[in-house]
Amino acid sequence: MSPRFHLLCASCALVFLPVASPAANPIITDVHTADPAALVHDGTVYLYTGHDEAPEKHDGYVMKDWLCFSSTDLVNWTRHPSPLAVRDFAWAKGDAWAGQVVERGGRFYWYVPMSHATIPGFAIGVAVSDSPTGPFRDARGSALITNDMTTDVGISWDDIDPTVLVDADGQAYLYWGNQRCRYVKLKANMTEIDGPIHAVELPDYTEAPWLHRHGGLYYLSYACGFPEKTAYATSDRPTGPWTYRGLLGELSGNCNTAHQAIVEFKGRSWFIYHNGGTPTGGSFRRSVCIDELHYNADGTIRRVVQTSEGAGPVE
Repeated sequence: MSPRFHLLCASCALVFLPVASPAANPIITDVHTADPAALVHDGTVYLYTGHDEAPEKHDGYVMKDWLCFSSTDLVNWTRHPSPLAVRDFAWAKGDAWAGQVVERGGRFYWYVPMSHATIPGFAIGVAVSDSPTGPFRDARGSALITNDMTTDVGISWDDIDPTVLVDADGQAYLYWGNQRCRYVKLKANMTEIDGPIHAVELPDYTEAPWLHRHGGLYYLSYACGFPEKTAYATSDRPTGPWTYRGLLGELSGNCNTAHQAIVEFKGRSWFIYHNGGTPTGGSFRRSVCIDELHYNADGTIRRVVQTSEGAGPVE
């Protein structure tokens, strides 16, 4: 056997060595996920999503429970049993829409909107668990926010999309709303509001607020217009006043809605969102994606480039 043949065989062996699966968006393709929220805890990212179950070509949301995934590199995700569903709230009747989990004092609080069974319109509840993967249980036995508490907007779905930030001083803030953004302080027990509800004026606001802090500034991002893009504003306080900074994310492919989460993980910042990017996807069959987010020196954020390659792996 000639030396040249040995070299060719070695080259072929290199070609067929197994390699790690590349990152790609959407990040989860065996189930439809929507409305992402994320929590970084003990070196792991926990991803909480809605669960789109609408049949193909169905015009409307079919959402009964929420899903939970975890990862240490943003590429390889472990799916956990569904930790929370509408049926876990005796006062709710349907519509498991966008929520968020936050940690405080070693416990995990999940703020979620659902249609109320006896008070017309959507309401926001809160569930609690001792583990980020659940199971979660209703922390109150009643809704935290109901539609009769917010009568300045004449729709039944204005009390949706809760986002919560626990500030460095321990004060927690709940933002939420469709057509109008609102906020209220939460008591230290995380299950009661503390004071009046305030309205927030933001240009072209539609829904999906996300409140986070970075480098001494507070950021309030949200879905704007329709079909929705993502805009953001900044403030030096968690309650504003807010300075509008422009667009953060463009239209998501094959999907009318936008819903973002922004987290820091392993020294980098990440923009988590959904689109209709699977072969059977669409506005009611969405899938979560992740791309990197970059801050400028002055605290503004560069427009996120939404890619098919995705985020990682993040070492």
